[in-house]
Order: sequence, then structure tokens, then C-alpha cells
Amino acid sequence: MSSYQKELEKYRDIDEDEILRSLSPEELEQLDYELQEMDPENMLLPAGLRQRDQTKKSPTGPLDREALMQHLERQALETKERDDLVPFTGEKKGKPFIQPKREIPVEEQITLEPELEEALAKATDAEMCDIAAILGMYTLMSNKQYYDAICSGEICNTEGISSVVQPDKYKPVPDEPPNPTDVEETLKRIQNNDQALEEVNLNNMQDIAASTLIELCQAMKGNTHVRSFSLVATRSGDPVANAVAEMLRENKNLQSLNIESNFISSSGLMAVLKAVRENSTLTELRMDNQRHWPGDAVEMEMAAMLEHCPAIVRFGYHFTQQGPRARAARAVTRNNELRKGPLGWRKLFGVGSSSIKFSVTRQDPAEI
Repeated sequence: MSSYQKELEKYRDIDEDEILRSLSPEELEQLDYELQEMDPENMLLPAGLRQRDQTKKSPTGPLDREALMQHLERQALETKERDDLVPFTGEKKGKPFIQPKREIPVEEQITLEPELEEALAKATDAEMCDIAAILGMYTLMSNKQYYDAICSGEICNTEGISSVVQPDKYKPVPDEPPNPTDVEETLKRIQNNDQALEEVNLNNMQDIAASTLIELCQAMKGNTHVRSFSLVATRSGDPVANAVAEMLRENKNLQSLNIESNFISSSGLMAVLKAVRENSTLTELRMDNQRHWPGDAVEMEMAAMLEHCPAIVRFGYHFTQQGPRARAARAVTRNNELRKGPLGWRKLFGVGSSSIKFSVTRQDPAEI
């Protein structure tokens, strides 16, 4: 038997329960502390489970972030900066590097005619820059200097070849002025069916309440003169989209609808698309750039709606799937050709005028 095994033999008959009963409460607490299983490398665990609690103080109260930030800032200001090991004196050591002059070998020396030598000797930096650009020496200048010399018929590089490229100075573009539309007055004019009001533009008016937008859609149900209705970037959601859908089912005079850049979900867009199927006067519909992607089902419904509604000739949406995109492109092309009359039918089907007339009488264009 080895010495190690002999050493273990004396622990074989030890009574662990007796030892635990003889420990004091402080010793039991220390034993429990040592037996805690901690995993400091596991970043998925909270900090309290990755290391032992080494604090003995009781909490002083809830966290006061402002007081903590003020204490840290005050402590940083009161802490004395560490002195540099080598103080900075501003003294320059060493010698500056001087590029040695390279003598041009005789075989590399170029001799020009006296007239050219005189012209080059008297040329300015701007003229030398243009000559280098014409000769194709684009490595001697910046891209801006090179293209300015090539594309312009005049000498425009007045700084020279070795100049530092300056950024182009662009004229500041002023911000777009706010939308001057008076919402309350517009609502009254829609309700009164004003003949002079043909376009309602509420774009970029994000302070309009949703209830007001719903009232505008409800007033549009009986309006017969408004041709364009735009609600771009008005923070409209599904309630407004449902009101727009109800308006499309009853309004038979609206030609253009724009609800882009809003918070309409897939259910709201689906309600609008189903309502467009029941409207035969709408020619332009735009619903791109919503807060969330509507999904494949909505894109398929868009393509089916365009195939079912020959009146839609302009549709604004960026498709993410190739199948609905191709179907929508074919449908919009077909709708535009159908609006051109018999010439559009002839171009669409590639047949003569007599066959076109027969097709029109025997089949509805919306089913083709």
C-alpha cells in the first residue's frame, strides 16, 4: 500500500454528521460560502451568480444616480494628477530629415527644343498642372485637379500640383417650409363639398390627431370634387387605414391616394387593398415606407389587386419578393396600355384591330 493510500485510510471512518454538529454558526456560514459553485467565465449569468458576494455592509438606501454622478465628478476633480516621469520641455532632439538630391543619369536626361524649354521655364503652377493632366500624369495630382483639367477648357487649377486639396463649397440648402394647410378649414371645406377644393395635402403634419384624420376620411365619403388625397408622414396607424378603406368603398371620384411613410401594419394595408378592389375611379395608389415590412401575404395581395383593377396605372411600393414584383410590373404595364384605347390593345396582344374588337366584346379586360 502506498503512502498516499495510507494517508486516506484514516479518513475512511470519519463521521461527517458529528463534525457538522460540532461547528459553530460562523463556521457553518464560512463553509457554505466556500462551497458555493461560481462560474466567473459564463457571461450569460448575472453578476451575482458569477462571483461571491464580498460585501458585508447593509444597503444605505435606493440608488440616487444624480448624487452618484456628482460624487464621481467631484472625486475626479479633487484627485491630483500624476506627475510625468519625464517632464515635457518642448526641446527638439535629433536632426531633421533632409531629402538627398538625386542626380539624374545622363541616359535619363531629356533634352527639349529651346522654345519648349523656355515655355516650360516660364509656365506657372496652374499651367504645369494642366499639362500634367493632359499628358496623363494623374499620380502627380488629386482626382479633383485631374478631372478639372481634363473636363474644363480653361485653366482652373490655380493652386498648383503640390497643393492641398480643398473641399468643395456647397451652397446651404434651406429646410423645407412647414405645410401651410389649415386642417380645420380643410375639414369644413370637405364637409361642405367645396367645388374649388380638388387636392388635400396633409404631408409631414405629424401633430394631427388620429381622430381628426378619421373625421377627414369620413367627410371624404360624400365629397365629389376632391381628386387627390395625401397623408404622407402623418403618423397614421391602422384606425386611419380602416377609415381610408371605408372611404374608398363609398367615394367614387377620388383619383390619387398617398399614405406613404406611416405606421400602418399589414392588417391596415390589407383593408385598404381590399377596398381598392371595389373602387373603379382610383388611378394612383402609394403605400410604401411603412414602419414595418407588411409581409409576403400583403405583397401577393398587392399584385392580385393590380391584376384585378385595370384603373390603377401608378402604384408606389418597393417589393422585396421577385414573384409579386414581376406580377405587379406586368399588371401596371397592362393597365397603362389599356388606357391608350385600341392602340394599347393592339400593342398589348399583338393582333389586328378586328381581333381586338372581338376580344373586347367577348371578354372583360379586367379578367384578361
